[in-house]
Amino acid sequence: MQKGNIGVTTENIFPVIKKFLYSDHEIFLREMVSNAVDATQKLKTLADRGDYKGEVGDLTVRIALDEKAKTLTISDRGIGMTEEEIDKYINQIAFSGVTDFLDKYKDSANAIIGHFGLGFYSAFMVSEKVEIVTRSYKEDAKAVRWTCDGSPEFTIEDAEREDRGTDIILHIADDCKEFLERQRIESLLQKYCKFMAVPLSFGKKQEWKDGKMQDTDEDNIINNVEPLWTKTPSTLKDEDYKEFYRTLYPMQDEPLFWIHLNVDYPFNLTGVLYFPRIQSNIDLQKNKIQLYCNQVFVTDQVEGIVPEFLTLLHGVIDSPDIPLNVSRSYLQSDANVKKISTYITKKVADRLKSIFNENRKEYEEKWDNLKIFINYGMLTQDDFYDRAKDFALLKDVDGKYFTLDEYKTLISSEQTDKDGMLVYLYANNKEEQYSYIETARQKGYSVLLLDGQLDTAVAQMLEQKLDKTKFTRVDGDIIDRLIMKEDRKKTELSLEQTDSLSQVFKSQMPKMDKTEFAVEIQSLGEQAQPVLITQSEYMRRMKDMSRFQSGMGFYAQMPDMFTIVLNADHELVKKVLSDTEANTSETLAPILSELKGQEARLAAIRQAQDKKKYDELTQEDKDQKADAEKAVNEQKDKKNAVLAEYAEKNSIVHQLIDLALLQNGMLKGAALDAFLKRSVDLIK
Repeated sequence: MQKGNIGVTTENIFPVIKKFLYSDHEIFLREMVSNAVDATQKLKTLADRGDYKGEVGDLTVRIALDEKAKTLTISDRGIGMTEEEIDKYINQIAFSGVTDFLDKYKDSANAIIGHFGLGFYSAFMVSEKVEIVTRSYKEDAKAVRWTCDGSPEFTIEDAEREDRGTDIILHIADDCKEFLERQRIESLLQKYCKFMAVPLSFGKKQEWKDGKMQDTDEDNIINNVEPLWTKTPSTLKDEDYKEFYRTLYPMQDEPLFWIHLNVDYPFNLTGVLYFPRIQSNIDLQKNKIQLYCNQVFVTDQVEGIVPEFLTLLHGVIDSPDIPLNVSRSYLQSDANVKKISTYITKKVADRLKSIFNENRKEYEEKWDNLKIFINYGMLTQDDFYDRAKDFALLKDVDGKYFTLDEYKTLISSEQTDKDGMLVYLYANNKEEQYSYIETARQKGYSVLLLDGQLDTAVAQMLEQKLDKTKFTRVDGDIIDRLIMKEDRKKTELSLEQTDSLSQVFKSQMPKMDKTEFAVEIQSLGEQAQPVLITQSEYMRRMKDMSRFQSGMGFYAQMPDMFTIVLNADHELVKKVLSDTEANTSETLAPILSELKGQEARLAAIRQAQDKKKYDELTQEDKDQKADAEKAVNEQKDKKNAVLAEYAEKNSIVHQLIDLALLQNGMLKGAALDAFLKRSVDLIK
């Protein structure tokens, strides 16, 4: 029997391990099983090379739980260890001192195991004592038992073991009793070991018998030793990929398609990436790609390895060039990881382009699901935009699809304005914006449908990428002002008439939360609609983008700004104006006369005071100007009150406003009910 101290310069390794790995303490099982699998694969290699002449036999790694004894045992029939090898690999832990150890790794607990070969010592995160019973594959090797309770002291003694291999016996600590529960261990094996390369058995399969679950004679194999990504693509059928997807993501819709990754230079990488069927809720879909290292699960937090936009994909990536104990700082600086990210981006772009080139009809059918990936990629990575611009599509309101170049060619002749700007008209809701779309069509214009989660941001990006290009929603203004072919036609109304007409309509606009209306009068032709509601493209776009981009919350808090455009050429608007003049002129005459006098007085005061510097103005000067402004505002308020009182009784004004609101989906509740009743009365 041998006793000794483990080669560390700290009095107790147990609390160090436990403290620094506690947040991830469940990985002890991954480390234990990985060691057993490694030992087994080494034996297979020796046998294949002829260096081991004995019978290989059953190589299943077995995990056994004994709740009464409070032990968890991991057993293999791999190469085993001699007493000398235990001393070399287990007792001599290569780090200098606990102080240096803590200082260096205080911010990166996950790196500890990987850097020091401490995989085995993760057992002490959950164990009060650990035993190793092992026998080397070498001829005449003796079985030995190593025991340690987490202090630097250990014992090695002779043991009984008939066969080669190793048993790791973990005596689970009282504060880690969860690891004595069958369901907990099975879930961890499913998480970390589901695709390890050697069969893993966790107890026996169970069946319901005599009113309870009972063990059968059949081993409970919990892993698939040859997962799909390890196979040659030419040997696989579509159904194989779909079945594997169902294994990874039960209860999910079938994927759109997949990409099989297989590269061995300048790094090793295999895997399968799936494009799932999603159209929104980007954040909910992230962290679905599983990262493996030689079929051992590492993480599903793959940012830094997979380009940001491809974290929306599902699937598996396996690379021995990414260490098991991966940290964010490592990922950000490692050259191999950057190469892998670049390779995946290129591979995805090449696959999409080939699908587009080989079967455009199928590609178009999948576009509505695909575009969130492609748009996200173009928005976040310039190198992906450069590749994707040839197979990114625009869809019009009729459901036809165009590449960026095709659509530019389609609209260039008709939708270029007088300043040479190419105007892309779009709608984001075909039904709500139907009349605006029809007006554009009558002009011979094409209208795109941009109803996706990222379409507003994509429009913004394309305006920057494409030369002399502007995206404008089809209800953003009067159609002739959206694509101005000539200078705007001026209205023939006098300033006083314009002011009166504006006030009549503005006074009757509904009060809506976080909504403001302005009124504008334009000469649009007798056939154009009498009243339209438009919204600033810039403000609407900023508000749309504020929902997805941090730092733009200011726009989200601003009110919606709408413009009521009155067509001065339409007979109904002309009638409202003539009726207003006929019914208010007598009442307004003295008010307007007084208003003109006060405005003339104010203009004279301003002219006189403009010749002085501000600090030369006396208090009397300031009071005189304030009194004149107050008098003007009082007369304007009187005038507006008269016009509002008349407008309130004018059913045509209300009907025209409600029609415009209805067209924009803004007429609801009591206002909609009043409109319907008024409509019936007007028909009578």
